[in-house]
Amino acid sequence: MKDLLFSEFQSTVQENVIRHKSLIDGMTKLEESVSRVNRAIAKSVTSCGCIQIVAEKHVIPEGLSLGQLRDLLDTGVRGQLCENCQDAIESELGSSMYYLTSLMNALGLSLYDCLLTELQRVKALGVFNGA
Repeated sequence: MKDLLFSEFQSTVQENVIRHKSLIDGMTKLEESVSRVNRAIAKSVTSCGCIQIVAEKHVIPEGLSLGQLRDLLDTGVRGQLCENCQDAIESELGSSMYYLTSLMNALGLSLYDCLLTELQRVKALGVFNGA
């Protein structure tokens, strides 16, 4: 049943992509949309201030298990996105998903199959996944 959502999204993108249907256009639009995601996140820090990003060298004590290390490290995000910033970031991420799906369509790839394959790979690699 869940694969129906992926199939519906993929076919809807296929039906609605006209201007950026070529592979080259899709590649550049995806790159542009990812930049817009980064910009929306940066604006939530620098313009709105609803979140902060703490970036510093990780000091990792010796002898930790991978589970302990996972619990020790964090995202570096402090605070919580306000509604406006959350909406902006979700919108930009949605656009990125649209252009990614458009690329997959141009290449004859299935969004659902790709996600399923990646899920299996992440499960198999576990905490060693360094994609």
